[in-house]
Amino acid sequence: MFPNLSLVDPVNRAVDWIVTHWGGFFHALSADMLRYLLIPLGQGLSAVPPYVFIALVGLLAWHATRRWQMALGIMAALFLIGSFGLWPKLMLTTSLMLVSALLSVIIGLPVGILIARSDRLRSVVLPVLDVMQTMPSFVYLIPVLMLFNLGQVPAIFATVIYAIPPLIRLTDLGIRQVDGEVLEAARAFGTTPRQLLLGVQLPLARPSIMAGVNQTVMMALAMVVLASLIGARGLGEDVLTGINTLNVGLGLQAGLAIVILAIVIDRITQGYGMDGRIRRGLSGQKLKVPAGAGVPNMASQPLLSQKAPKPDEAQA
Repeated sequence: MFPNLSLVDPVNRAVDWIVTHWGGFFHALSADMLRYLLIPLGQGLSAVPPYVFIALVGLLAWHATRRWQMALGIMAALFLIGSFGLWPKLMLTTSLMLVSALLSVIIGLPVGILIARSDRLRSVVLPVLDVMQTMPSFVYLIPVLMLFNLGQVPAIFATVIYAIPPLIRLTDLGIRQVDGEVLEAARAFGTTPRQLLLGVQLPLARPSIMAGVNQTVMMALAMVVLASLIGARGLGEDVLTGINTLNVGLGLQAGLAIVILAIVIDRITQGYGMDGRIRRGLSGQKLKVPAGAGVPNMASQPLLSQKAPKPDEAQA
């Protein structure tokens, strides 16, 4: 009834060709990323004393949210992870997540800007993003294993592929939702396309872009456990060990640490996605509204207590 079609052989031949002709390049790329990025970052995070790291994260959380209660709660949660004895694995997971998020932003932000400026390119990229978001995450592990072998580098590339679509989509959405009248006013002042992008569109689209960064980081953390299957160590390794040995306590403890890390990053990125005036309002400061910005000019309005002139007085 159905024709005999299969993607297995063509895809395998394509992957074998890539491994044969580009395998050396990918192995060199993996070694360079380990030598110049992952290992120095991991050693740098591990060299920072835990209490100093907790204090710095608390200060960052206060600057993002302007709520000292939130900062204290985040510091207490990180202290709890250290009390579990998971601090070294937390630093390793944090380094993997930071590198993955950085690569996602470097790739996703320009792609989002490009598809926001070209409807034709957008019609091509969006179906690809649909496939990337709906494809089971285990599928990403197969090609990166063939190209990079086991380790942290394939985990990073698999995470980037899985986590980058929200950033591209929300960057495109934020730029397209910028008010057309604002753009026309900026063009009337003679702004160049680059000035329009950097000075108008990106600042106004910042809440949407930061929401995309937030979603990308959350999806990157969701890949922590799966990345442990291909040799990425960290908190996901304890979850995988708990699954293999039916150690509920070990898996629950590591899972709770992952949840705490996700909450910390979520609150900080959400805070920086807010408008600056809203953040200052959360800290209890009075908002300074510029004159004429949404406030009626009372000098030009008749006072409510002033009586309207009678018709004969108006004629006089």
